[in-house]
Amino acid sequence: MARVLVVDDAMFIRHIIGDLLKQHGHEVVGEAANGQEAVDRYRELKPDVTTLDITMPEKDGITALREILQGDPSAKVIMCSALKEKPKVLEALQAGARDYILKPVKPERVLEAVEKVLL
Repeated sequence: MARVLVVDDAMFIRHIIGDLLKQHGHEVVGEAANGQEAVDRYRELKPDVTTLDITMPEKDGITALREILQGDPSAKVIMCSALKEKPKVLEALQAGARDYILKPVKPERVLEAVEKVLL
């Protein structure tokens, strides 16, 4: 079981991911709707895993990822985005994301990503 922070500017995506994780025994310790909230909530909650959208208001996910990793280099962050552009995927992974999920999210892919980063 992991303590998870779910970050997405779309509330319905946060609910889909959060409900799925709860159904499979994980604890959703918090949610955030933008990149700045993501950084603040991460520092406050210290989750085991964070799912982080790339395209968000105030601060994008890649900038938030870099700030989270600056404060905690061992952070386990899974990027989640509808962007299928290879450069954004590579940028997120090079910045330190542990995995990447494309929207619309597939339940088995979300669970696989969480299990993978927990190893």
